[in-house]
Amino acid sequence: MTFDERYRAIDSRDTRFDGQFVTAVRSTGIYCRPSCPARTPKAANVTFYATSAAAHEAGYRACKRCLPEAAPGSPEWNLRGDVVARAMRLIADGIVEREGVPGLAARLGYSPRHLTRLIAAELGAGPLALSRAHRAHTARMLLVGTELPASEVAFSAGFASIRQFNETVREVFGMPPLELRARRAAGRPEAPAGQLDLVLPHRGELDSAGLFGWMAAHAVGGVESGSAHRFARTLRLPGGPAWFELRVDADGRVRLRAQLAALSDLPAMVTRARRLFDLDADPVAVDDALSQHPELAPLVAAVPGVRVPGAVDPHEMLIRAMIGQQISVAAARTAQTRLADALGERMQTPHGEGILFPTTAAIAERGHEVLRGPAARVRSVIGAAAALAEGRLDVGPGDDGAEQRAALLAMPGIGPWTADYVRMRVLQDPDVLLPGDVAARAGALAAGIPADAAGLTRWAARAAPWRSYLMAHLWYAAPVTRAWRATPDPIPTEDS
Repeated sequence: MTFDERYRAIDSRDTRFDGQFVTAVRSTGIYCRPSCPARTPKAANVTFYATSAAAHEAGYRACKRCLPEAAPGSPEWNLRGDVVARAMRLIADGIVEREGVPGLAARLGYSPRHLTRLIAAELGAGPLALSRAHRAHTARMLLVGTELPASEVAFSAGFASIRQFNETVREVFGMPPLELRARRAAGRPEAPAGQLDLVLPHRGELDSAGLFGWMAAHAVGGVESGSAHRFARTLRLPGGPAWFELRVDADGRVRLRAQLAALSDLPAMVTRARRLFDLDADPVAVDDALSQHPELAPLVAAVPGVRVPGAVDPHEMLIRAMIGQQISVAAARTAQTRLADALGERMQTPHGEGILFPTTAAIAERGHEVLRGPAARVRSVIGAAAALAEGRLDVGPGDDGAEQRAALLAMPGIGPWTADYVRMRVLQDPDVLLPGDVAARAGALAAGIPADAAGLTRWAARAAPWRSYLMAHLWYAAPVTRAWRATPDPIPTEDS
């Protein structure tokens, strides 16, 4: 966006740009989200920054009125596949806290110094400053969304000391932690003992019926559970086993309820939950672009705010995609549930015993005892699990899309559908088409779009760079998934 385009966005207080950039005002020393209700500053006093971290580095502090740290994340890091975008996805996942800048650089194939120069040159802040801003955002969430003591908030957010926590919060938000906590909204629901309950912001409309329907239809028994309004699952995080639940409350807000073995895992969990529900997307931009085509306009009108489900565990996603190749969703779910029940570890969740999806090492060692179907497919799944477990293959949100696709296609038993499906779900690449997908072709036929693979590929070129969202619309237009669009029961209250 140009300076003038951004200035028009802040002058109109357009909420869809919240999280995509921040507005720093030289006369006040404050930076705001685009929709801040304060009086629009003079253009001569304004500097726009891509991230709040860059504004921090330039000497600005966050606005106490609009709290820009509470905005959704930018969709730009999924739209782009360059090294800066890949770094931003990894930083959000907590790589710098766990592995430092050298670990981040190694994953991207750069030296720490060169990577820092690349990121700072574009964003005005290096990896450490960006990670620090991420910690500040987590601290704010915990201060206003929980009753945790400030000391626990500090270490949960990844700060090395109480002093560092106090200094960062005061510097970023212009107030000490307890004053920030005192500004939280009244009437916040209390989470049960041992759990956290947080709001996950998003922009624009949210196709919650599609998201919850998708999750329920694909849920692996014991690992996941889904309904028209809630989705819950177990997962492994660096600090141990965890459980979370996503739901939409009566005000349309997405809420995360979590149980963690280590509170320091909260930032990673929040990032993965946001990826799963595609909460950093810009649905207004997607809907506007797709509705320009007469064949798609009715689909967009029927399902505004469509999202593309992401993945909380890239390795699990690959194994599940391979098991699901060329079989129905129901058959894949049955096979994945059998695998989890036989090889997954048990853990306690708020709703009883849960199962952690099996590790790739367990699948490599014992998958042959459980997996059914053609011998070649079983060998392929076990081979991929072994490659992941041994480090010969890796799949993650910081991958280069083309390199990830090539690495997957080089594995026995992985074809274009699986490689591209993993790229769509793990990298949240917004421009992936699966022309051979049976459900999508059925949806294309229903929408009056060429349904053969070659014809769909040619027609879909006009939907770039939003072909992943085109896929979502085609899936929802298919007869097999129309049941997900059924009008759900009213959203239950906290007591129901």
